[in-house]
Amino acid sequence: MNPPNPSDAPAAGAAVSRCPVAHGGPDGVTRLYGEGAAGDPYAIYERLRAEHGPVAPVLLEGDVPAWLVLGYRENRRVLENPRQFTRDSRVWRNWKEGRVEETSPLIQMVGWRPDCVSQEGEPHRRLRGAVADNLQAVAGRGIRRHITHFANKQIDAFASDGHADLVSQYAEYLPMLVLTRVFGLAESEGRQLAASCAQVIKGGEEALAHNDRIMKILGELAERKRDEPGADFTTGLLEHPADLDDSEVLSHLRLVLIAAHTTTSNLLARVLQLVLTHPSHLAGLVSGQLNISAVVEEVMWNKPPLAVLPGRFATADVELGGHQVKAGDLLVLGLAAGNLDPGVRPDATAALHGNKAHLAFSGGSHECPGQGVGQAIIETAVDVLLHRLHGLSLAATPEELTATASSWEIRLDRLPVEFTPHHT
Repeated sequence: MNPPNPSDAPAAGAAVSRCPVAHGGPDGVTRLYGEGAAGDPYAIYERLRAEHGPVAPVLLEGDVPAWLVLGYRENRRVLENPRQFTRDSRVWRNWKEGRVEETSPLIQMVGWRPDCVSQEGEPHRRLRGAVADNLQAVAGRGIRRHITHFANKQIDAFASDGHADLVSQYAEYLPMLVLTRVFGLAESEGRQLAASCAQVIKGGEEALAHNDRIMKILGELAERKRDEPGADFTTGLLEHPADLDDSEVLSHLRLVLIAAHTTTSNLLARVLQLVLTHPSHLAGLVSGQLNISAVVEEVMWNKPPLAVLPGRFATADVELGGHQVKAGDLLVLGLAAGNLDPGVRPDATAALHGNKAHLAFSGGSHECPGQGVGQAIIETAVDVLLHRLHGLSLAATPEELTATASSWEIRLDRLPVEFTPHHT
């Protein structure tokens, strides 16, 4: 099968003004993937907003057409109206008509699975209830003790050096190490799972193989926990009154593992970046005058861990942001762009203290159920780091801190720091 091509779309779609399938073909529509999109996606979002308004035609990996929702109000409308914009990709026209291959990296992000993210209504409520109940139980079982343990273990590895990269040596793996304990996995599997989760989000040719690796490890975990149950998230899913079948258990283990690790590791790196590039933030946190939750909220508004959220599908023809969206069209939600919508934030530098109306956790019935666990990891990880490393400072100028984008996220490349060496 040839790669999906927007020009292959049905004539009905092609007749619509500004429809993504009619916007000049692959060369006339902005790609959200590849080298051209990896450098400064915020500039791309603003250019698209200027050219198209709050909704813009784009191409995803494999030149698959989609609508990128850029406006804050339009994002809210899509997130909060599942009858018009469903998460169930079985209505996706390009998929149904054979233009997207099963092996496409997009399938790892938007393809249908027997999990709560892929469904609406009662099936969604049943499955989401099992996930939410068990995440709440995990958060109440002393999760901060696990976070503190692994944070200290990570810091021990570089504390005597006097310098470190807080991305590769701290933020990139810490959430996954915590999740191994939460899931009942072996700590030794953490680094491999972290690398595979990152590749699934990044996309590319290796995404499918890394997804298979994750599923193999989680499948073995579920089998083990049936025979040896414990006080962990996996056992909780297996024993929940919602009576999840084998495929539902495995799909939710995958969903929570990938989403929790990738978003939390990205968010942790960005929170540390903000703290280290603003001396007043660092001083406030060390002295106790500034609460870490305020720093997290600032990052959630300005650099959310998922810049673009996959995906929603129009259930019928509908007008959105001045564009005619056709039934079966794919929409992806520009959370980063929506948070910076000048219609709701005319001054992007204005203080946001106490304002939690950002889009970073999604919204509506599919709003992230793991916020408490992620918040605990961030708060504890920052607290341990600041108390362990004295004289902590950035070992680069703020302008030297670069990031690399994929279709869905913008990850900090490195965060070099210096501090007083500590010999244990």
